Amino acid sequence: MPSLRLLVLFFFLFFSVHSQEDTPIARFLRYLQFNTAHPNPNYADPISFLISQANAIGLQARTLEFTPSKPLLLLTWPGSNPSLPSVLFNSHLDSVPAEPSKWIYPPFSATLAPDGKIYARGAQDDKCIAMQYLEAIRNLKANGFTPLRTVHISYVPDEEIGGFDGSAKFAESKEFEDLNVGFVLDEGQASTGDEFRVFYADRSPWGLIIKATGDPGHGSRLYDNGAMENLMKSVEVITKFRESQFDIVKSGEAMNSEVISVNPVYLKAGIPSPTGFVMNMQPSEAEAGFDLRLPPTADPDLIKKRIAEEWAPARRNMTYELIEKGPIRDYLDRPLMTLTNDSNPWWPVFKQAIEAAGGKLLRPEILASTTDARFMRQRGIPALGFSPMTNTPILLHDHNEFLKDTVYLRGIEVYESVISSLSSFKGESY
Repeated sequence: MPSLRLLVLFFFLFFSVHSQEDTPIARFLRYLQFNTAHPNPNYADPISFLISQANAIGLQARTLEFTPSKPLLLLTWPGSNPSLPSVLFNSHLDSVPAEPSKWIYPPFSATLAPDGKIYARGAQDDKCIAMQYLEAIRNLKANGFTPLRTVHISYVPDEEIGGFDGSAKFAESKEFEDLNVGFVLDEGQASTGDEFRVFYADRSPWGLIIKATGDPGHGSRLYDNGAMENLMKSVEVITKFRESQFDIVKSGEAMNSEVISVNPVYLKAGIPSPTGFVMNMQPSEAEAGFDLRLPPTADPDLIKKRIAEEWAPARRNMTYELIEKGPIRDYLDRPLMTLTNDSNPWWPVFKQAIEAAGGKLLRPEILASTTDARFMRQRGIPALGFSPMTNTPILLHDHNEFLKDTVYLRGIEVYESVISSLSSFKGESY
């Protein structure tokens, strides 16, 4: 058996050789090495790297800053007919934190293992597409392709914490308006099978904080409308609603992302003591927090009514705070969804591009979580979520996030087809 020291030396030499090469994999590894994890993401260095890559293939680059110290990079490949609505490909710069002790390799070492797995935070979410866009354009340019429509690539900050200082402000800006965007492609998720996943909507996140009050008193007494009693009643009602939604999923009537999810995230109550909590005293206040996710088909007004009347009624000495984290409807008060049929002229173009690359799409889905695509849909711009990863476990935000080198390289080929097809579309946008 080789010693640990020899194994470490092997991996170091293996990585060093690949990182010094000027190949798609080497460039991907370099980008993955930038520590862009919250709460202190490094944005300056990856943006400098991306600008150098853009310059190398003749793309225009400019940096925008709508919030201090939170830069946004915009790359542009001018089309032969710039009067047509442009195509925007989006990726976020930041990543979620990682626990190094839980990883096989350091999360920002970008280790290429002998089996071809590239371990790094952001390998799937979503630094892969950030570099695949550039590699696809590099290849298209080398083959003499010129887009009809202008192609833009945006690298935005803070997606992992809501995107409010990134894509949200970008979408509302004069700079964005001047791009005349007709279609947006944003991040998706890996597929564990042979077919690609595509997302036409996100669920909207809400935070719900419920507070209950009541008279304090000795733990031996029975009270009506005590704080803990009232809070527990609310938890029971909310749990029954959660079960009803989950039953729909279990029966196969809907996917997880197509129902309203509500999950408890914290409970705060009790009188602290040096050894824990005072056990013979009933608290006068109790509080619980919940994470809600609403699909675009849900009626937000009905949920608000349910919260006020059933989950946190004032008659039980309860108050609540509802934190709506982003848009739910577009500027015409329509659900935030992109049509995936022929009434959306971009859909058949995208679908045919996937097929031309030898791929196949699964049934379009609602993403269970949230992406920056919602800010584009809010403006009425069709936006799809797509990341070309097949036969890959879903590891975003997980320990030991990885992407196989062959899957990454295959994704570049897919984007060559997608970028060339969308930018050559001659039809009318809606």
